[in-house]
Amino acid sequence: MKLATTLTLLSIAALLGACAGSLVVGQSTEADVRARMGAPTDTRTEGGDKLWEYATGPEGMTTRLVRIGADGRVKEVSELLTEENLAKIIPGKTTRAEVRNILGRPADETTFGNGLAWSWRFKRMGISAAYMVVRFGPDGTAAEKIVIVDPSGDGSRDS
Repeated sequence: MKLATTLTLLSIAALLGACAGSLVVGQSTEADVRARMGAPTDTRTEGGDKLWEYATGPEGMTTRLVRIGADGRVKEVSELLTEENLAKIIPGKTTRAEVRNILGRPADETTFGNGLAWSWRFKRMGISAAYMVVRFGPDGTAAEKIVIVDPSGDGSRDS
């Protein structure tokens, strides 16, 4: 049964990757995005643009963000789970809401003591599986951020 679940997740991840690649910035419409990628896992707005998030976590390692302009056309398709985005998080300054916008929906949320930690599985340097972890302080800002290499070393489960 676990093999069947894994194969299904791999199929979905491959489909999402292929579908996102077929979107054309400036030409693809909101309807094209829905037809190719399905319903987003989260939506929000920013500066008049619609932001549609497609997260594959907790087991997957990608979160794609499709930015749709006021004209209903795709302005950008990007990957949120990158070390470059993790670097944008500044301990003592970046809020939970800002972290959520930078990295997308966390794959896991853990509470311990008076702290909260979010984590995301991703492909480090595009090759090996790893986890990004952001721990928040009592004031709601990021207290620390770290990258932990996945001990299983299995970076093949998602694209």
